[in-house]
Amino acid sequence: MNIKQIRNATLVVEYAGKKFLIDPMLAEKGTYPPFPNSLRQDQFNPLVSLPTSIEKIIHDIDAVIVTHLHLDHFDDVAKKVLPKDIKMFVQNEEDATEVRNAGFQNVEVLQEDTVFEGIQLVKTKGEHGRGDILKLAGLVCGVVFKHSNEKTLYVAGDTVWYEAVQKVIDTNKPEIIAVNGGNNQFFEGGSLIMGKEDIYEVYKSAPNAQIIVSHMEAVNHWTLSKNELKSFLDENRISSTVLVPDDGESYTF
Repeated sequence: MNIKQIRNATLVVEYAGKKFLIDPMLAEKGTYPPFPNSLRQDQFNPLVSLPTSIEKIIHDIDAVIVTHLHLDHFDDVAKKVLPKDIKMFVQNEEDATEVRNAGFQNVEVLQEDTVFEGIQLVKTKGEHGRGDILKLAGLVCGVVFKHSNEKTLYVAGDTVWYEAVQKVIDTNKPEIIAVNGGNNQFFEGGSLIMGKEDIYEVYKSAPNAQIIVSHMEAVNHWTLSKNELKSFLDENRISSTVLVPDDGESYTF
């Protein structure tokens, strides 16, 4: 498999001969207002440019997985440029309705036993924060990829570390795990996605897995920098196991 970090939580995953686009945020730098009640209110989103052209990013994509409909995971530009007949996977019927309303004709709700072109896709639970903020953040999912010719891949999506993530790891034993780790948050309510301690818990639960940290430094409410995370990983001697890609960087497993 090949996993390419595009920007923010956007990934291109080549798996068992198929190419998946995950959580596409494709707008030019500075297109959208900053998320309110958070850091960097003078900076418009996304904070950084795409590492390559949209045409190259979406070229030969077989399917798109949208873990939830927040702007930084499925934006107006993605809705405009993606082919309307492309296979779209979403977390529930509510999201499916919205994606169909955007003009997409081939929308499927992920289940725990979805199969696409011989690849098993397992929808997983996530919690987009802790406590009261969950009501504001809404429902999210992740997905596990399985195929006899590939290692098992777990894309956790916008979730903090909690018991359901542990259960996914225990049940599926993924060899590759992609987490969203910018510790993004508002001024109140705490972490919306993983911070460095959450990532360390993922490592401890799957010490033999290769972990990739996405969703960093691209939208205004991030609080964990790549440099701070890399220092933490060095201190804990896990920097060879937990990878922090630059935008445009890819890994083959």
